[in-house]
Amino acid sequence: MRLIFAGTPEFAREALAQLHAAGHAVALVLTQPDRPAGRGMKLQASPVKQWAQSHGLAVCQPRSLRLEGKYPEDARMAQAALQAAKADAMVVAAYGLILPQWVLDLPRHGCLNIHASLLPRWRGAAPIHRAIEAGDTHTGITLMQMDAGLDTGDMLAVHTEAILAHDTTASLHDRLAVAGGALMVQALKSLEGLQRTPQPAQGVTYAHKIEKHEATLDWSQAAITLDRRIRAFHPFPGAHSALNGEVLKIGAAEVLPHAKSSAACGTLVHTGPDGLDVATGEGVLRLTQLQRPGGKRLSAAEFLRGLPLEAGVRFDLPAA
Repeated sequence: MRLIFAGTPEFAREALAQLHAAGHAVALVLTQPDRPAGRGMKLQASPVKQWAQSHGLAVCQPRSLRLEGKYPEDARMAQAALQAAKADAMVVAAYGLILPQWVLDLPRHGCLNIHASLLPRWRGAAPIHRAIEAGDTHTGITLMQMDAGLDTGDMLAVHTEAILAHDTTASLHDRLAVAGGALMVQALKSLEGLQRTPQPAQGVTYAHKIEKHEATLDWSQAAITLDRRIRAFHPFPGAHSALNGEVLKIGAAEVLPHAKSSAACGTLVHTGPDGLDVATGEGVLRLTQLQRPGGKRLSAAEFLRGLPLEAGVRFDLPAA
């Protein structure tokens, strides 16, 4: 098929690569404008743009697609490019811009979205993070015929993926990215024969965008809740807690089964090469990977060689 592809991060890059490898003609790639990144805050192209340019695909980076919005000149430029592409369908994966009705109506088969959840659960910006944070045992990919709502369109195909006990957003993201691309490639083989299923009215949840402040650990929560948050916020924004005024990132942890402590929440009750055991609101959490500001992510044993800590030290309470 002749396609337009719209996407920005690594999740979308994987889908674009699979569509290209399957022989589809990608006439145009839409992706977000270059953003400052890294210590030098230099402009950096998105993973999708980098891949597209390395394979000779045309790229368009409007700041908005709304003809009556803040950047009408960008929208008009994109409109001309989209019309010239004469695409059969537009595939969208984590693009980051709202598609107005004129875009949804443009391709013959409309706009098809690869969404990283089992809709209608976790509509919105951060479905992988929120599924892990909530303790879900399964998630997946939903292919959706896009409409004007927020992830409300009819479902075309579904892939279910188990969330493993030690999955982080990074590890689950990588599996879902591959699965999403494969599911879309398969769907495009028989697009006109796919059954459109309206999303159920029950079970709707929203995966709100991750904010940096959410990653500050509150040790009054249960150990199992803190473990989920640590995994959900890896690699971004990175769960953290202050100890003696120094903010430490917690890279990995595990709940100690049946362990209990009467110590105040956030207190180290044991330290050793296997980890730093912290009293929580319910149970004990063992921190197995930590990182000091400006340093590398280290195992507990390596971390303690650089910063020896004894039982009784307490993490700082989060700001109210």
